[in-house]
Amino acid sequence: MHSTTADLMAALPEGRVLTAEASFGGYLHDEGEWAVFGTPLAVVRPESAEEVAAVVRWCVETGTPLVPRGAGTGLSGGANAIEGCVIVSFERMNAVLEVNEAERWARVQPGVVNDDLRAHVARHGLWYPPDPASSPWSTIGGNVATNAGGMCCVKYGVTRDYVLELEVVTGTGEITRLGHRTAKGVAGYDLAGLIVGSEGTLAVVTEIVVRLRPLPPAPITVAGMFDSLVDAGRAVALVAESGISPSVLELVDRHCLKAVDDWKHMGLSTDANAVLIGRTDAPGEQGAFEAAELARCFEEAGASVAAVSADEQESDALYAARRLAYPALERLGPVLTEDVCVPKAKVPEVLARIEEIAAAHSVLIANIAHAGDGNLHPLIITTPGDDAAKARAHEAFTEIIDAALAAGGTVSGEHGVGTLKLDGLRKELSPVSLALHHAVKNALDPHGILNPGRAIPPLGFVILQAREPY
Repeated sequence: MHSTTADLMAALPEGRVLTAEASFGGYLHDEGEWAVFGTPLAVVRPESAEEVAAVVRWCVETGTPLVPRGAGTGLSGGANAIEGCVIVSFERMNAVLEVNEAERWARVQPGVVNDDLRAHVARHGLWYPPDPASSPWSTIGGNVATNAGGMCCVKYGVTRDYVLELEVVTGTGEITRLGHRTAKGVAGYDLAGLIVGSEGTLAVVTEIVVRLRPLPPAPITVAGMFDSLVDAGRAVALVAESGISPSVLELVDRHCLKAVDDWKHMGLSTDANAVLIGRTDAPGEQGAFEAAELARCFEEAGASVAAVSADEQESDALYAARRLAYPALERLGPVLTEDVCVPKAKVPEVLARIEEIAAAHSVLIANIAHAGDGNLHPLIITTPGDDAAKARAHEAFTEIIDAALAAGGTVSGEHGVGTLKLDGLRKELSPVSLALHHAVKNALDPHGILNPGRAIPPLGFVILQAREPY
């Protein structure tokens, strides 16, 4: 046993620290295809902020990298093990600690699963809106790390919009609270907002106070069937111009629908090349008006079918298919997942460019999207063991990022940068902006132990990013 590992075990209660390599299997990487990972020195499963602080202090003393980890559902390599690191898994810090109905907030530990929190607060007549497609498995801590979004975010916003307060362990091993629980508060810098989306590189989050809303009314669903992705993109732009606020506006192409139906046998139609799933949860006459506007925009963009769903089971099946698209496609082969976000008016143009890229590189690209806020998720599917296809997939991946940036977009809308998008972020950030990022990193993590090499590209040299298959 490594002598310093023995010191770490001595600093924590029995059973917290795993050191046998045979126990590391479930902690080595997230779901980011081909993102590099190493072998950790240990995996720690803390049960309190004080135990996390002890781990951070040990890492500072020994110069050991520390990688915080939620459920491992990320898609950018941000939670992957670094060679010789300590993985801190929050699987045991998974309690909803408090719900305040009057102030509409919940205090939770980072290991709470998103859907479990939703179910818990629903018993109080409240709702936690951010809903990534991985919500049945992903944790609130992981959602905070990447500033996760989801299908409701077109109307209700992303994780950062719902984080009121954080308890964190700093890069020097101190415990502090950031933010506030009041409805308003502007004193001091927004350090809580800074931590959200920082992918564990600035502090280790040990508790989260999230804003809640009243439960929304039952939604009305409008489905649009399109002969082309570009027409579906035009419909998205028209919805944006209309001024309405759908609670959901999701795109699923026929590749995704077929993969889901082949897997789950849901009786989904794959006649259309693209489907838009629109929903409104506005009450009464406003809801009826918004549903009619969604149908009008779909028809004007060339939908072959645009109808308010009279069949609740059918509309729920389409919505479920959107959530199941990624795991369904994974059954076909390794999937390299994009997560670019572009202005809504540019959605048709970028979807057309993605089709051109797929043809140019002879790769299969399936498309799902949080289309209503311009967050596109092209999924590049390869054949297992085909190195040539893997190389073409990476070329397509880079060109899609370039297309998004050329359209005035960004390299990530919700999955984070991790390791897979460091090159893309270097293109997006100016040298001055990149230097500011590093100044913040150095100030909050002076010893450089918190998830190093993730979220922001290094200064001063070209990134040579290793990519090895699992």
